[in-house]
Amino acid sequence: MFKVQYQHLRNTHVRNITSLIILSALSLAAMPVMSGVKFEHSDTVWLSIGGGARMQLDSRKSDSDNNSEISFDSIRVYIAGQLHKYLKFSINTDKQNHDSTDLIDAMIRFELHPSFNLWLGRLVVPGNRIGMSGPFYGMNWIQYRQPLYPTELGGAAGSLGRGEGGVFWGTTGKFHYAMGIVDGLKGFSNQSNNKLYAARLTYNFLNVESNFGYYTSSTYFGEQGNLFTVALTLQNQDGGSGSAVEQGDYFGYSIDLLSENVLPGIGVVTLEAEYKDFDADYSSASPPAAGLVDCFCLFDGNSVFATLSYLYPKKIGFGKFQPYFRYVENNPTNASSSDSIEFGTNYIISGHKAKLNLSYVSGDTNASGYAGRDVDKITFGIQVQY
Repeated sequence: MFKVQYQHLRNTHVRNITSLIILSALSLAAMPVMSGVKFEHSDTVWLSIGGGARMQLDSRKSDSDNNSEISFDSIRVYIAGQLHKYLKFSINTDKQNHDSTDLIDAMIRFELHPSFNLWLGRLVVPGNRIGMSGPFYGMNWIQYRQPLYPTELGGAAGSLGRGEGGVFWGTTGKFHYAMGIVDGLKGFSNQSNNKLYAARLTYNFLNVESNFGYYTSSTYFGEQGNLFTVALTLQNQDGGSGSAVEQGDYFGYSIDLLSENVLPGIGVVTLEAEYKDFDADYSSASPPAAGLVDCFCLFDGNSVFATLSYLYPKKIGFGKFQPYFRYVENNPTNASSSDSIEFGTNYIISGHKAKLNLSYVSGDTNASGYAGRDVDKITFGIQVQY
């Protein structure tokens, strides 16, 4: 990762962003879009290798500072293979900023039938759509301005929505389920090594979404036809919040929906929305009374967001524009509420494989769920996958 920090957003910086957009678009247009490299021994024995990268330029303004930064948000390597008709595996890595490369997925996949499958190892914990889509399959560039589930926090309970354990998942008709048991929080208030239980139950009222395993996307650009999908996510861990001295439990749930309507000759209208509610005995607003010990304190309260987008039907240049608007509101139980708005547009060159994003965010929401600094930020992002 490299950083270039400078003071004040002047006209020269706007010209730099414009130049970067043009150069990036030309580079992506010339790039062959692949779905990884696959080495086949037979129909049931193969190995594939792929990867993805996200780079962004931020220009921020707040009460305390004005600065800009260019960084690599994420660089990933995807490795997958099949050893038998019913046995597959996945190994994925991720590198962010100056951090070392992390092993984010390492799982054995027993895929027996569309309605019954079992994944074991380090894997994605069933969660809300934003968590299951991840940064590479989201609608907007910076999705995480709501309180996160524990396994998404990057600490003792997990990171990037991953955990060690197992997940049963499958699809029957229009119903899809994913139910998992993982380690969740280790240490702190969980001195009894209680497990985290997670479930995502989904019903597709129109077309059935097609994804890898039990993952999701926040938009399909109309490629899967008309969609109206509603899902309920539940997570619970006894001893999931607090400290070794004062233990508390954690329970969270969310309801999310995705509506995507294909209007022939007119475009694609997509709505993504979610309501999230967390009940943590010890939150960042009310840590254990002892105050002298480390606390795994979570968000306590509720949050809501909605994103509305429109994909133009015709290409302009070598891609399609997808402007969108997003609103986020976080309401902690024992602290001040926060909200933010976002205006942006994706420039879709090849679905989630190659796209550009330009967005403006204003507000004080962040991934903790508690109000932060009131910030105005312009972001330009580049994403490629193969």
